[in-house]
Amino acid sequence: MGRIRILSDQVANQIAAGEVVDRPASVVKELLENALDAGANRIRVEVEAGGRKLIRIADDGCGMNRDDALLAFERHATSKLRSANDLLAIATLGFRGEALPSIASVARVTLETAPPPEEGLTGTRLEIAGGRLLHVDDAALPQGTTISVADLFFNTPARRKFLRTESTELAHVTALVTHYALVHPEKHFELVSASHTLVSAPPVTRTAERIYQIFGKDTLEQLLPVAAEAPLERAGLPEPPPWKRDPDEAPKPPGVIRVSGFYSKPELQKLNRNSIYIFVNKRLIRDRLLLHAISEAYRNVIPPTSSPVVLLFLEMPPEEVDVNVHPAKTEVRFRQSSLIHDFVRDSLRTALMKARPAAQFLAALNSNPLASPSLMPSGISPLPAGPGNGSGLEPSPDPYPVLPDSEPIIPEDSEGFQLRVQQPAPTPIRLPFEPGAFRPGSFSGAGLTATSAALLQGELLQAAGGCSQDSGELAGCSSGLASAAAQVEAEQAARTLNHLGSLKPLGQLRESFILATGDDGLWIIDQHVAHERVLFEKILRARKVEQVQRQRLLMPLLVELKPWQMVVFAQVAGELERNGFEVEPFGPQTLALKAAPVGLEGIELERALTEVIEQAGADGESSGNEGLRDLGRRVAASIACHSAIKVNTPLDPARMEWLLLELAKTEHPTNCPHGRPIALLYSWREIQRAFHRI
Repeated sequence: MGRIRILSDQVANQIAAGEVVDRPASVVKELLENALDAGANRIRVEVEAGGRKLIRIADDGCGMNRDDALLAFERHATSKLRSANDLLAIATLGFRGEALPSIASVARVTLETAPPPEEGLTGTRLEIAGGRLLHVDDAALPQGTTISVADLFFNTPARRKFLRTESTELAHVTALVTHYALVHPEKHFELVSASHTLVSAPPVTRTAERIYQIFGKDTLEQLLPVAAEAPLERAGLPEPPPWKRDPDEAPKPPGVIRVSGFYSKPELQKLNRNSIYIFVNKRLIRDRLLLHAISEAYRNVIPPTSSPVVLLFLEMPPEEVDVNVHPAKTEVRFRQSSLIHDFVRDSLRTALMKARPAAQFLAALNSNPLASPSLMPSGISPLPAGPGNGSGLEPSPDPYPVLPDSEPIIPEDSEGFQLRVQQPAPTPIRLPFEPGAFRPGSFSGAGLTATSAALLQGELLQAAGGCSQDSGELAGCSSGLASAAAQVEAEQAARTLNHLGSLKPLGQLRESFILATGDDGLWIIDQHVAHERVLFEKILRARKVEQVQRQRLLMPLLVELKPWQMVVFAQVAGELERNGFEVEPFGPQTLALKAAPVGLEGIELERALTEVIEQAGADGESSGNEGLRDLGRRVAASIACHSAIKVNTPLDPARMEWLLLELAKTEHPTNCPHGRPIALLYSWREIQRAFHRI
């Protein structure tokens, strides 16, 4: 008898469950995607014990008839694919037909579904436990599907032991529902745990309103919008051969690629990439190519060790992206990866250049890069984890709560980052407790109606992010969210650096910072980093036309180096030449510097040369066009830093006005090439508030 055997369907399903289902959030992800593919407009998610005990997802989608409900739990049974060619253009979130049988093999599943009434069919209710069908019955049900998953991993105790605490698993589920609520603002999402509503997101018109609705005003104020579109010159897939091509079918146009979303101001920085959320065709993914494009967009705007906060929504023809490359579908491959990378990088970079956001003086005091788990202050960190949430849930020890099914690409000692649902602040209200307001045992009196109205007044509902089911109140709440989000966006548009050239300098603070006034308030400008930004962009422009100005030294400057630094010098000598340095070896460990860029002299010249060589050695050998471009920017940043006006340098009014005018002409007047802020605004409104004028 041979050793190789064909596994039974139940064993095969449990093996597949190991790839698809590794925690309750994985179950929620698969079922949530099925609901969205079914065209649901309202989705309710209920969990108990972090999803270990029960997960129930109800939707109002298209539903299924009896035959489809039974087939749905067979392996590789799907309504989304017909042939192998369909794999080349997947437009749905799910497509493999593995999720339901895999989940049913490791849990007790109850499915209740009904098709639209016009089909004239009854609903179906079926129960499956550990992959075995127990009951199938007809049932009178409304249109849609409700699926309950109880006792997850009840028949695989080893898998159950690897689950984390209830609060941790609940944090993953909350993050997942929040992400899909962001990408589908037109749909209603609700997440309930133990009779407590964690997420309640009625439909809104725009993503900005959804962000305001879930995270609140403070989060929306720290983000700026981005939107761009570009036509594709060619299709990513090659055309089929002539014998497979339909002669009557017109050639399909390549289509367009669109990017939209929100990105953080340079003042908001994080120590890891867990604060970057990327959606491709409304699918949450983690992609190294796009992460690199975002980092490149912020190059020389924030420090290289920091990361921004980004919510990015990419839309492109389904043929341009392959989603069938990861078991959990959290990674994708682009047909035209270089084009996608450059488009995202240039779109974000252009948006940053146009926005020119002004850093607020008070916000800058707490803007140090952190690996914090929330955009909200730690003292009021809301559900599902964090101090002061008032929920009794312990903080999540998981370092990566954003994508439970992906492999993190951040340092292992970094703390995770996750957008959290805003916790409503307590609102003082007056309840009618006067005599006769209501009597015990009577639930229909006018007094009780008044009490309920006081408890559920509009302000409280709006703070909680939810609305009643009454269509009029729902429309009023949506209108209130729209106006509030629009007000925040208008305030952001007014706080820019577009008026730097019109500021009136008042003087210097300790001969290091320029104080200036404008219509929007009091400005504080760091004279060193402002001049550094001016020189940095000037050097880059001169490099493009190969007209870098240099000055010859009367006597060569001898610079002593270590042996390893001499090796690095041999690698970067050409880039130093292109930036205005004329250097040649003068012995085994000595360099003779004969010419240098204009502005560098004395000890600063030697420091700049040594700094460039040390940085190149620390970053490793640079290769290719990208490595040379990065090295050129580092050299330009070092030259600008050592040539710029120093602190403790007195400036006359004319010199200060010149510096402000030159700074206004730069592309990125927000930060110096090393990421430090240049100008801080103490707005007129903040000044009035500090003096209790408003």
